[in-house]
Amino acid sequence: MADLVLELAETVAGVGVKTSYGEPVDLDGTKVVPVALGYYGFGAGSGSDGSGDQAGGGGGGGLSIPLGAYVGRGGGEVRFEPNLIGLILVATPLVWVTGKALRWVIRALKH
Repeated sequence: MADLVLELAETVAGVGVKTSYGEPVDLDGTKVVPVALGYYGFGAGSGSDGSGDQAGGGGGGGLSIPLGAYVGRGGGEVRFEPNLIGLILVATPLVWVTGKALRWVIRALKH
């Protein structure tokens, strides 16, 4: 089990800013840096039964949603160009949770 955890730690050690920001790309003199929301999770376990048989397993998964890109033009001008579909995917759960919370607060204030 300890070996599995160490291998997993080595595998994901390089994941960080590059999960959210891709490598800059030059397109006809315009520098583009893609931006994404990324997250991942892993799990593992092992055990044995009463007769001494041992078993183990694990799994993992992740998701990346492209949010847009920072676009830099000549003269130092940099702006964010959003990917509207990605932003809607990220914003929808936030709006839903905010609406639920406001509903509970309003109900509590009425009583």
